[in-house]
Amino acid sequence: MVSTKTEELANPGDVTTDSRRALVSRVVGSSVFAKSERLSTFLSLVCELALTGRASEINEQKIGSMLFGRAADFDSSVDGIVRTQASRLRQRLDLYFNGEGANEPVRIVLPRGTYVPLFERRLPIEAAASALPISEPVQESFVERGFLDTKKTGVRISLAWVLVVVLSIAVLILLFKVRSPMSREASAQVPDHPLWSVLFRPEQRTMIVPGDSGLVMWQGLTQKKTGVAEYLNGSYRVEAPATQTVEQRSVVDLASRRYTSIVDLDIATAFARIADARKSTFELRYARDVRPNDMKDGNVVLIGASAANPWVELFEPNMNFVFSDPMIRRYTVLNRKPVGGEPSRWDSNYDDAQHRVYGVVAFLPNLGGKGNVLILEGTSMAGTECAWDFVADDSSLLPLLNRIRRADGSIPHFQLVLGSSNMNGSSGKSSVLAWRVTD
Repeated sequence: MVSTKTEELANPGDVTTDSRRALVSRVVGSSVFAKSERLSTFLSLVCELALTGRASEINEQKIGSMLFGRAADFDSSVDGIVRTQASRLRQRLDLYFNGEGANEPVRIVLPRGTYVPLFERRLPIEAAASALPISEPVQESFVERGFLDTKKTGVRISLAWVLVVVLSIAVLILLFKVRSPMSREASAQVPDHPLWSVLFRPEQRTMIVPGDSGLVMWQGLTQKKTGVAEYLNGSYRVEAPATQTVEQRSVVDLASRRYTSIVDLDIATAFARIADARKSTFELRYARDVRPNDMKDGNVVLIGASAANPWVELFEPNMNFVFSDPMIRRYTVLNRKPVGGEPSRWDSNYDDAQHRVYGVVAFLPNLGGKGNVLILEGTSMAGTECAWDFVADDSSLLPLLNRIRRADGSIPHFQLVLGSSNMNGSSGKSSVLAWRVTD
């Protein structure tokens, strides 16, 4: 006796658009995807484009623009966010179909080298020895499915409305999942984690501070560096005198605006979910509204290098890997005390043929010694995202934490440099270039 799902897709002709959408809904609603809204949205987007006959539109620029806030013509050879997330999506799909979805009669596959999904028939276990699987690309047209048969106009219109309703319900469910807090039952099942269990405690507040993109633009236009003292007193935002030009007054106006990047907001959203799952008090604070005393109690996450988040400067005396003042077309990570054959610096040059970007992750004590600070910074938004991707991916993070774990099982404070090369269609997977344990 086969399951309902198996009966639904028992024959090749029964693999309908509706059944494929239902499969996508089951996948994104599974425990494997429950804590990864970004990957769930990625999968939903490419499947929906393919199922509506728009497979030709599925490319890095389209995905980067719709999901990750990139410009429509962004340089994917420099910014490898889509390739990195596609690699993770493939891993999650494997986890689902080899575990929770082992009995699914059809499998979703994202072939390497493309972002167009395939719906690949899987066999019922009892028939596996006697038949061959069938692979079907989803980009077949609705004409081939008979959706444009003029003799079936009434059925086609009714079906179209059914699809609209089903899709609308699916979108509402997805939005509810993204925006609603995790239930008490789900929270109770959250497994222990060596880093998140320290950074997000039920009895301790955690403050998340995204970068100030307005400050970055102001520094780029004026070619002046703003330190934490000047940022705190706001002197760089003093109203321009009447003798200044319109352009100069516009620069001051820009500095007064509150902007942050979509990358920072994505990271902050992910941290909010981690905090909610662990019943930790979470507070999102704009960088300009932070005060030094906020760094003395509770835990803090600082997103962005000091050029975007000047509060990082307060922790740089205890950091081995720090960013130098950015120069035109170059950003540098300094290695204050190289060990072995380590270089003394890593340069991210705009003209670099390999388009290298670097990220720094630092887990340090806060200013009062009563909590912890996690710093995620990069040579660009892609570099900051590289840092976040490392800590967000347990397959990358846990091997390092296990390596540095103390005898009592706790983890020490640490810092590391990550490098990523996004040239010639490489995966964009980051690698650890150097690391330190600081206590």
